[in-house]
Amino acid sequence: MRTPSVRYRIFRIGNLVFLTLLSLTMILPFINVLAQSLSSSEAIMGGKVSFWPVAFTWINYEYVFGDASFWRAFAVSVGVTLFGTLINLAATASLAYPVSRPEYKGRSLVVMFVLVTVVFSAPLIPNFILMKELHLVNNPLVLIVPGAINAFNFFVMRSFFAQLPGELIDAARIDGCGEFGIIWRIVIPLSKPAMASLGIFYAVGHWNAYSTALYYLNDPAWWPIQVTLKKLFESDDISVDPGSAVYSTLAHTSPEGIKMATIIIATLPIIIIYPFLQKHFVKGIMVGSVKS
Repeated sequence: MRTPSVRYRIFRIGNLVFLTLLSLTMILPFINVLAQSLSSSEAIMGGKVSFWPVAFTWINYEYVFGDASFWRAFAVSVGVTLFGTLINLAATASLAYPVSRPEYKGRSLVVMFVLVTVVFSAPLIPNFILMKELHLVNNPLVLIVPGAINAFNFFVMRSFFAQLPGELIDAARIDGCGEFGIIWRIVIPLSKPAMASLGIFYAVGHWNAYSTALYYLNDPAWWPIQVTLKKLFESDDISVDPGSAVYSTLAHTSPEGIKMATIIIATLPIIIIYPFLQKHFVKGIMVGSVKS
């Protein structure tokens, strides 16, 4: 076995150090937020919290768990993320599969139309007028329907479908399987890596939805978690139960602790889901990067 050269070993060490430092720039802020969410109001206001809780307490989380408006926003985000991601994957696959097969006429024209949406995008005011005419203003469907197909994800899924053996699909047709049957029984099961990768992209996009909800949703009952979090950070006036002296004192002395706890809870769902899809994500992220 050939011994690695000195230059190669120096590169490996330098690469490791660089990636470690880069990872720390992403992890340390999250650890700081977590530490503040578990610290007392005196420690937070005194600037004593860095990467470890000071005067450990759960009271910030107790407040958030008892806030009905937070859970309403959380439920909206969960619903939009689940149903939106399913609709995204179904719509993207329905469009990507036909244009990936050489036997379908006009597929180049469809690809060109999708590509135009990447280069040109409608300004905000025409978009708002369109949403209003479609009766999507102040309608939670505005968070799902207009972005049912993302152009970048469409091209990724199209590239993956194009790599599937045409002989396999032809054999299914000979056996009497229709197009929907081919997609459901053959294409989708073979496309788990691409589906998992794009599912993560779509889910993260829905969970982080902010500007669309801010522009088109006026009713606070339909605000997702990110808009609620933004409103929380805009004001230090944390709503409390007037009958709770502990919460009243907390709201006026340490709103930062409540904000940090809200950030942690709003971030956890994506962090929890990602490890279960990681093995598919690693495969799917390389789709289209190598041409045989």
